[in-house]
Amino acid sequence: MCPPLPETKTESATRLTVEAGVLHIAASDFDARPMSFLDNDGQRTGYEPELARAVCAHLGLTPVWHNLPMAEFYTCLATEKYDAVWFNQAITPERLQVVDFTQPYGLFDESVLVKKDSGITSVNDLAGKRVGGLADSTNIALVAGFPGATAVPYPGSDQVLPEMLAALRAGDIDALIDDELVLVVAAEEDDSLKIAFHLPTRVPFAIATPKANPTLNATLNAAIAATLADGTLAQLWAEWIPWKPFPFE
Repeated sequence: MCPPLPETKTESATRLTVEAGVLHIAASDFDARPMSFLDNDGQRTGYEPELARAVCAHLGLTPVWHNLPMAEFYTCLATEKYDAVWFNQAITPERLQVVDFTQPYGLFDESVLVKKDSGITSVNDLAGKRVGGLADSTNIALVAGFPGATAVPYPGSDQVLPEMLAALRAGDIDALIDDELVLVVAAEEDDSLKIAFHLPTRVPFAIATPKANPTLNATLNAAIAATLADGTLAQLWAEWIPWKPFPFE
């Protein structure tokens, strides 16, 4: 379900965004720290939201986030009720068929999380094992390349990570594959879990915009380039992802 947004009197042929002065962002309340999460006051923060605020400040826009089911991001974007999808979105050939992407604001790897006593330390150890992951994601697609492993997809609700972590602890799955940043935090918060291994995929994450609005894509792209040029992007990376080298040196 894609909730309606405020009506605008601006002609669609000339407007930059759905609502003048506002960037309506399709996102999720799913806790994906350090990339994106809601703090104790219910405010959205993390690397992506703070970058969104910097980009919008550069463009004179106000960012407004909407909590949508992750599986509906692109169908909702197609309704022209939202301006962009900006939430942990990898650039993939399939997505490029339906949307445009800005230049990447990060390159990210994937990891596999297991119980500390699992004995799993490599891809080969996953033979005959159940590997959970977000349904229809670039993460779980990698399981097809793990010989003998079975992929167990979980729908993208805003509780999907807690659900997958609970399944791992309960033994319903033997391993969990997701973005490295998300799983590093999960392992730090639970002594019973560990990162089994990393997959150095360097997947590019970017902002998705409707193909019908190339001007918005170009405008956001220029703003991201500006944050890279003036050091804002590197500063936010160092603040939120200090253990990982900045990928655009």
